[in-house]
Amino acid sequence: MAWPDEKTGLHVLMTADAVGGVWQYALDLSEGLRPHGVKTTIAVLGPPPSADQRAMAEAAAATLILTGLPLDWAAPSPHEAEGTGRAITRIAAHIRPDVVHLNTPALAASAAFDVPVVAVCHSCVATWWHAVKTGPLPEEFVWRTELVKRGYDSAARLLAPTHAFAQATAQAYKLLQTPIVVRNGRRAMPVTGQRQPNEFVFAAGRLWDEGKNVAVIDRVASRLTIPILAAGPLEGPNGTKVMVAHARALGRLSDAEIAQYLGAQPIFISMARYEPFGLAVLEAAQTECALVLSDIPTFRELWEDAALFVDPSDEDAIAKAIEHLLDHPKARADLGRAARKRADAYTVEAMCAGVLNAYRSVLCQNPLRPPVEGATA
Repeated sequence: MAWPDEKTGLHVLMTADAVGGVWQYALDLSEGLRPHGVKTTIAVLGPPPSADQRAMAEAAAATLILTGLPLDWAAPSPHEAEGTGRAITRIAAHIRPDVVHLNTPALAASAAFDVPVVAVCHSCVATWWHAVKTGPLPEEFVWRTELVKRGYDSAARLLAPTHAFAQATAQAYKLLQTPIVVRNGRRAMPVTGQRQPNEFVFAAGRLWDEGKNVAVIDRVASRLTIPILAAGPLEGPNGTKVMVAHARALGRLSDAEIAQYLGAQPIFISMARYEPFGLAVLEAAQTECALVLSDIPTFRELWEDAALFVDPSDEDAIAKAIEHLLDHPKARADLGRAARKRADAYTVEAMCAGVLNAYRSVLCQNPLRPPVEGATA
């Protein structure tokens, strides 16, 4: 297939949800691809986006389709999950994109798209379980894993945000080819906060997700001389809840509100046991926050020599790492600068270049539709 130029344009149908980091990923990607002549329509799964999330989509010039369809990992049965995939197929047949970009690869399990599919391995229940739990997968995870496997097999290209997660995915699903690594990027948020006399530690993310290990952060909060402020929802769309007794729960914050906290350059903490990439860590690094991170493969890959790494189950070591940075301001500042320097490599431009290469590759190998009129090869 010929590659459309900026005048004829390329139309991508992308799936996303407004629950976690995939939302920021989808919008940053949509905005970054626009100068390359790519128009993005986002089919939103799960709960509808909030007002500030819709404003983000408008700023990115992304067209939203609010489907009301269940998330694959929150669907009560394989029938409903497969129904979501078929519904996305119907949307694709109606709007006729050139490429389908699935941020939820399981949707390809029961879908028959007539254009190439690029799927991104952001996370999945199988790799989550292996990182967070022990023993065999529960039955409700078994059928979800089977759907994801079928989705992976149906995609023309698989992408993953880190080598560590690409390898974990290939191992969990016995893939013949390891997903191609395209690092996530994040457009830096305007820094609006100011250095404050009252120090604090900051954490952010889907707090309800057991993989984020917020229970440990909450207990560490009781050991510190400064508070831990935790931004993010305490209840997930699948009914999972977490209680916070010692940290100060801020609830879900907008990007602008998070920027205000990060602008004060607090110590940023993530003790996640499962984190395929971690956009919240990148956002903190962009504002020169010193990072205290769990010692897991993805964080080591991304932030080696730019963070303090701690065993996520060692509460005493976590508290000591934070107190060390409080007692040694020069070391803290040096660590923050190192994080900022590393963050400069994880740009939206680099992410878009990798995704564009994937689009070009599948379009050249899958001439399923006639070339766009007037396009050049």
